[in-house]
Amino acid sequence: MAHLHPEGHICCPETATSHPHDPIPSEPKEIPQVALAAIDNRQSSQSSANSINYTSSSDPESPLTPATEPELQFDHFLEELKDEGTVQITPTPRRERRTSPKAVSSDPAEVRKILGESESNARLIDKACCGEGCCKLEALELDPESRNHLPVIVPDNDAFQSLRLKLGALSLDSRLTKTLDLPSQTVSFIPYSDPAVPYGSSVQKHPPRFVTPHPPYEVFSAKLHHARELTKPGAEKKTYHFDLDITDYPKESGTVDFVVGGAIGVCAPNDESVVDELFDRLGVLRHVRDKPITLKTTGGRWPTIWGDDMSRQLTTTRRELLTWCSDLQSYPPTKPLLRVLAEYADAPNEKKILLYLSSAQGQAAFCDLRTGPHLTITQLLHAFPSSKPPLPHLISVLSTLMPRFYSLSQDPLVSYQRDGTQCRRIIEMAVTVHETPNWRGGPRKGVGSGFLERQARRIMTATEQGIDPVSLDLRVPMFRGLMANPLARQFCMDGPMMLIGSGVGIAPFRGFVHRRLMSENITNKVWVVQGIRDSLLDEIYSGDWGVNEDKIKTIVQSRGGNHEYVQDAVRHQADLVWFLLNALDGRIFVCGSQKGMGEGVEQAIVDVVIDKGNLNGDEAMAFLEGKKKEGQYIAVSLATTRTIRRGDVVD
Repeated sequence: MAHLHPEGHICCPETATSHPHDPIPSEPKEIPQVALAAIDNRQSSQSSANSINYTSSSDPESPLTPATEPELQFDHFLEELKDEGTVQITPTPRRERRTSPKAVSSDPAEVRKILGESESNARLIDKACCGEGCCKLEALELDPESRNHLPVIVPDNDAFQSLRLKLGALSLDSRLTKTLDLPSQTVSFIPYSDPAVPYGSSVQKHPPRFVTPHPPYEVFSAKLHHARELTKPGAEKKTYHFDLDITDYPKESGTVDFVVGGAIGVCAPNDESVVDELFDRLGVLRHVRDKPITLKTTGGRWPTIWGDDMSRQLTTTRRELLTWCSDLQSYPPTKPLLRVLAEYADAPNEKKILLYLSSAQGQAAFCDLRTGPHLTITQLLHAFPSSKPPLPHLISVLSTLMPRFYSLSQDPLVSYQRDGTQCRRIIEMAVTVHETPNWRGGPRKGVGSGFLERQARRIMTATEQGIDPVSLDLRVPMFRGLMANPLARQFCMDGPMMLIGSGVGIAPFRGFVHRRLMSENITNKVWVVQGIRDSLLDEIYSGDWGVNEDKIKTIVQSRGGNHEYVQDAVRHQADLVWFLLNALDGRIFVCGSQKGMGEGVEQAIVDVVIDKGNLNGDEAMAFLEGKKKEGQYIAVSLATTRTIRRGDVVD
């Protein structure tokens, strides 16, 4: 069992695969391994009906890896160690609990006392607040010219109750200061200029042409060849496998191609039901929702993705804009949005609350709104039913609907599917569906993963009914994305490597193994550590690595088996980790959530370096930083958002 070191780090255990006091790097013989070479079973078992020869890969921008549970707490270790009498515990003086920024957020005087008068001091607690550097409050006072002091009656509906706003002594006569000015309207609609020319729209299948992620190349409509669920019924999070047909993907300049370790960008639409609900709340008549209009913008990149900052005049429809261009659910509310809602609210109580949230006096409530339970644009419109802003002004303050990046989970250079006499080129990916509760009590799924799950379900239903899924002609709008991320750049065909992944983060490493099967170098030794919750429910791509998995893969279960985490496995294999870090061509790859798993694995490797190299903490960190620069330790996060905070984009 790993135990607490007097300096604070966790010592590596003394086992057959871990000798913490042996500083000589040597390849361990006791750890199961396999020399990946050009062998007969180059083809992996099929991951979907008719798909052959693939590997898998992942990307740091992909928002799909579930966060691994945090490591066992020190208190738990200490209690066990006390019982065993293996270490003497010296109690430390009890420190007074520091004041929480959220705890003092309701008292403006306390916040000003902490921050002082310097404007820059507000940034000190950005991470504990809403991220806008706005944690300077002002006291709520009554308007001295008013004699009524009428209290604000909150809207009586479930959507408003779900916001959990703390309005304090707010009344209709409360004086509000530093209220945000009404944002300018940067979008306008005018009648379609040439009604004689019919406007064609494929809004339910593909984005309009002006939604271009990397001009001049357009979004490619990839046919969904097949899909299946990788996890078992009862799994906490569902993960799906997708086969996309990219045979006709246009050639781009240079020699850029899909590569092992790369990722694709998926332009996912807002759910049709969400778009229609927004139309209904705004009172947009049904017969104009799909009617062509001329869109004019005063500047910026919208409605493109990464286009030039400029004014535009385009032909489109209102439905296209809400389906493909504006994000309706991924971002927390902003003050510009709340200010626009306030401007068009007819009910005095609703207008006052919205103005309060846009003012200095409402900073605490605004911060709570941004960092509280997830909410969407339609939820706000239900909460404040008298507010019906014009669609152009509302769109002016909404965020752009951005692509979602997903890792490849096969070797795109060798994965083909024969269709009669023609070979179709297939790329594959694994996607985990993320859910958060919505205000109605049901689940709210991410824009990207929700869209892909709907497509997968259609494929699976057709298969169950004996229908060829290809005949459904389901499409996934995508483009070649990040083919030069750290995983793709650092992957090599030779040299020993250790692959550590949790959840769907293991997908790219399946690709690494399959690519190594093509090599004729018999020294291509690979070790895999896969972290999951429960192997009976959550293990993905089981039996689909192209080799005897018992020889290369260690399964670590956080809720089943021995209730361990991948960082525990790293310490248990200290000899192997130390050998790879010191081998000239050795590499350690880590792919998973930065919070929990990523940080835990890096700390475990530092612990190995401390024990095996007889170094102190600072020296061990410097050693590991050197290995990062040399490309021997490559760690990527599958999400910038995955421990989910309210301010994050959820896929």
